[in-house]
Amino acid sequence: MHLVQRLSAVILTLGLSVSLVGCGFHLVGHGPNATPLVYQHMKLDLPSNTANLGEKLKVYLIGNGATFDQDPNAYTLHVLDYQYRRQKLSGRIAEVILHLDVTFQIEDRNGSPITEPRTISSVKSYQYNVATVNVDDNEESYLNDMLVDDVAQQMARQISTNRLPTLSK
Repeated sequence: MHLVQRLSAVILTLGLSVSLVGCGFHLVGHGPNATPLVYQHMKLDLPSNTANLGEKLKVYLIGNGATFDQDPNAYTLHVLDYQYRRQKLSGRIAEVILHLDVTFQIEDRNGSPITEPRTISSVKSYQYNVATVNVDDNEESYLNDMLVDDVAQQMARQISTNRLPTLSK
């Protein structure tokens, strides 16, 4: 009886798998060809205070198939605005809210915008007891890194899936 139940479970699983393949279902992954052909050669144009963002953007975009080289037809990922804000709410328990807003667009080799400006936002917060040992600096440094990483991932995802609205001429 136990063997019959196992055999029927295996047959049911195989049958469902075959039906999914038969109807054309397949998983879509990200590989070296995931970035649209238009944006495969890129350059970065970042404000001076965004070095960490540039490093993370390169890692994520290279992982999605982009290359950063001196190709004359390379598109430029231009960060127009980089706004970091820290808000502290004091009391017995202090709460710190960190905001990062990055506005960017893609430009052609002549510096003319191709996509509309897009703003990516990320917010992180943490709390600590003022009366105890203060680990505020360590926590904030870690969360700042997470903020930048989150924004870089969102930017890379939108570029690699070609979800940026283009400018209409």
